[in-house]
Amino acid sequence: MYADNTLTPKEAARLCALGVLADGQMAYLELAISVRYFMDRVLGPSLDVLGASIELLTYEGLVKTENTDGDSMLSITDTGRDALHTLLTANIRHGATDINKLIVALKFRFMHLLDAEDKKLQAQALVESTETELARLLDLRGHLNTDQGFLLGWLERQISELKSHAEWLRTFKGGLSESS
Repeated sequence: MYADNTLTPKEAARLCALGVLADGQMAYLELAISVRYFMDRVLGPSLDVLGASIELLTYEGLVKTENTDGDSMLSITDTGRDALHTLLTANIRHGATDINKLIVALKFRFMHLLDAEDKKLQAQALVESTETELARLLDLRGHLNTDQGFLLGWLERQISELKSHAEWLRTFKGGLSESS
């Protein structure tokens, strides 16, 4: 992790692999395809995020191999579940980057694996991250309010999207509170 307790790109891949296995056993090839497919669709092809090998997860004791009906199946260990929890509850970096988009998508994909309190904390972190990004763009718009170029139109669109996204996240968080 980075010093601010946010995930590196390779840890995002690790989160994805452990999260997939938390839902059940899977063959090595099936896991590799599942992780790559998800990450490619959210982020696009990237060598930065595919560096966490499944063998390393096994070596570290996060994943174990079991032979079932002649097939070699991978499953997550208790240590792997602890690591998954740590990765899933890591902070979100400020700023709208592709890696943040991937990490947010992973949080939504695997948030159901957390207990009710951790779900609420993660939802709150997502709200705060979006509100921080919104505040940055509102500040920029205020500073450049007489700009003659096309930036103000683009900023208005971004601000509108962030406001809508923040409202959706607050509604999502409220739904978590109601279902607890």
